[in-house]
Amino acid sequence: MARPQSDSSLAESKLERRVLTLEPATAEALAPFGDILGSAGGVEFGAAGFYDGKVQTCNPTKFVSDDDTALTLAKIDRRPFEVRFLEQHFKHTQSFIPLGGKPFVVVMAPPTHTDLPDIDTVRAFLFDGSAGFNMKIGTWHEFPFAVEDGTEVIVILRNETNRDLRKVEGGEAHGADVDKKNIQNRFGIVFEVDI
Repeated sequence: MARPQSDSSLAESKLERRVLTLEPATAEALAPFGDILGSAGGVEFGAAGFYDGKVQTCNPTKFVSDDDTALTLAKIDRRPFEVRFLEQHFKHTQSFIPLGGKPFVVVMAPPTHTDLPDIDTVRAFLFDGSAGFNMKIGTWHEFPFAVEDGTEVIVILRNETNRDLRKVEGGEAHGADVDKKNIQNRFGIVFEVDI
């Protein structure tokens, strides 16, 4: 695992750019990070009990939140595919659910037992817009990147996270449910997604 650099040593060193190869968002590839939300995740549907079997349901994942939870609609336009921040959540499994079938990219690293991500495990995934994703608690991630302007994604998260993200100090946000780290400043690294 790469070691964080001090501000003075970072100022003296050149910023390292690491290219992430884009992987298809499959249930197998995403297993270390969470679960696919959609039939592509290999779920089994059952009759809802009404409607003569014309309505079938399943529970493709276990969503966890022990407090006030928000259903947020995010409209995302294209931005540079550069990752300078990674964040994790301690109290809920955050979900991203696309509307309109537009593809998007999510960059993630598995949960760690430290207060920093293992930057050698960062990966980038392309979602085709037909399924969403529910992250495990502690999964490091950056907010999704749009492949097309006007991509709409439902984000399910705790309201506490929204409040915590407003508490910015030194270019990072910290709170009881979120830890957003500036990996550029801490490690001297920027990830670029090869799309």
